[in-house]
This record gives sequence, structure tokens and C-alpha cells, in this order.
Amino acid sequence: MRRLFLVGVLVLAGAAFALKLELERVVLPAGAPPRTLIVATGGNARSIGSQLAGMGLVRHPLLFQALVRYRGAGERLRAGHYDLEGPLTLDGVIALLERGSELRRAITFPEGRNLEQMAEIARSRGLDPEAFLAAARDPALIGDLDPAATDLEGYLFPDTYDIPAKPDAPVRLVAAMVAHFRAELRQLPEPESAGLSLRELVTLASIVEMETALGEERPRIAAVLLNRLERGMRLQTDPTVIFALRHAGRWDGNIRKQDLEIESPYNTYRNAGLPPGPIASPGRAALEAVLDPAPVDDLYFVSRNDGSHHFSRTLREHERAVDRYQRRRGSRPPEGG
Repeated sequence: MRRLFLVGVLVLAGAAFALKLELERVVLPAGAPPRTLIVATGGNARSIGSQLAGMGLVRHPLLFQALVRYRGAGERLRAGHYDLEGPLTLDGVIALLERGSELRRAITFPEGRNLEQMAEIARSRGLDPEAFLAAARDPALIGDLDPAATDLEGYLFPDTYDIPAKPDAPVRLVAAMVAHFRAELRQLPEPESAGLSLRELVTLASIVEMETALGEERPRIAAVLLNRLERGMRLQTDPTVIFALRHAGRWDGNIRKQDLEIESPYNTYRNAGLPPGPIASPGRAALEAVLDPAPVDDLYFVSRNDGSHHFSRTLREHERAVDRYQRRRGSRPPEGG
């Protein structure tokens, strides 16, 4: 019995020593690419061990469970978003899991989305859309740049954001989007250099963003809008009408000829000049297009129905293009842009 006892002690000591060596083993050396470990709420040593094994950071999930038990950390592993950087041992990994980290969400906002659409994207990522809208409708974050702003439409820069999953996440997200807009703005020429206020720049860029998805067309679309404004012509752009219809609760996905008569300051078929403000969030390319438009005399453009546009300098040429690309297909003929 004494001999068996001694063998048992030696086995246990050997196992403990082996676990200690395994804990001290560097699994992510210095200079190695960082790894991201996301532990969902309810994650345990088994599920985390499976993740780490899949990442090549532990030899087997059961070994990780044994290491966690050896350190007495079984009940202290916390959910979160962990950025693992070398040099890092398994002991260091477990220590990180004990300290905890903020669970985060990555949210992507494409260009050309308005506040309501952005709120729905936030909802799809588990954030409170009403809290997002409440923050986005407060112009305080942009008040120094645009005192006329009544909300943050146009000033929430479209990009991918990594936000902590906390109750105030919508507020943090809106603040991060405005901060990103400011950072982008600092890298652009002053709007005044193009004879525009910031609000005019963002408003024009938002229309450019909505009119075309083709990067090469943006400077030419911008030129048409600026040329029409310079000549006192109405912009006559459908995206501004759609924005007005959305706000009136009348947008059903189709624009009809009678919709061009909607009473709204955003209806550029009825009102001269720019609409009161942006209609969506433009990306950097659209902002740059307005600041550096194509050197053309175009005053009109019409869709070719393939995502591109035909541009014209004269009304007669434009009418021929409309007849070619729109009327023969039974579409409503565009009157301007």
C-alpha cells in the first residue's frame, strides 16, 4: 500500500509538473500575427478550449480544461473580445480570461444610408435602434462645424466600427462615427476652397452618393449638379424626392410622376437650389468628387439601366438619351438628373 501511495504521489507530482510546464509554454511568440478570441456569454473551459485548439494555441481542448482546473480558474472565465498578442503563454491566456474584456460587435455601414436605415443596421447587430436614432438626432456633436444642423444626417461616416457591447453602445457608436467624419474631413481640402460651406459640401456629396455606385462617374455627377446650381437650374434629382417620400411615410420602393409634386423642401423638382441638408451619409470618394468635379459642361444625365449614366450638355441631346434609354422601356422620363 505504501508503495502504491508513493507511486500515486509521484504520478500526481509528475502531472502537476507537466501542467505547470504546459502553462509556461509560449503559444504565441513575439512578432506573430495577433489572434482574436471571442468568448460568448455562457462560454466555459470546454468551449474555449475547442476555440483555442482550432487556433492552434492548445494541443487539445481537454488539456485546456485540465489547465484551467489546475489554476482554479474554472468559475472565473469571462465572456469578451480578446486580442491575443505575443509573447503569450497559456497561463497568460487564462489570466486574460480571468480579468475579462469587453464583448464587442463589429458593425458595417455602407455609403449612402440615411439615419433610419443605419438604425436598422444597428438593430441587426443587436443594438437598440431607438437609442441609436435618439443619439443621431442630437446635432450637438457637429454643432461647431455646422450650426444649422438639426440632426447628424450626413455626418455619420460610413465604415466598419468595433463597439463594446454595453448599454451605452448606440451612443458610443454615433460618437465614433462623427469622430471618423471629422478625421476624414481633416484630410480633405477646405470646403471654402470650392466656394462651399461644409453643409453644402455634405449635402451635394450625399446626392452624388445616391445617384451612382460607379466611382468613375462621381466627379461627373458632381459637375452636373454644380453646373446646374451655377446656372440657377433646379437639380431635379430623384434621391431627394425619395428622401422626402420616406419622411412623409409614402415611400414604397417606386417613384411615380405624381411623386415629383410632393410638398417638401427636399423636393428638388419643385424647389430651386440645394435641399435643406444631406439626405444620406456620403463616403470619402463622394466628398472628393464635389471638391474636385470633372471639368465638363454637362447639365443632364440619364440612367442607361445598367448602373451607368449617359451625360449630356444640351436639353436636346438629353431628350434623345431619355428616349433611347427610358421612354422605350416604359420608364418615367427623368426631367433633370
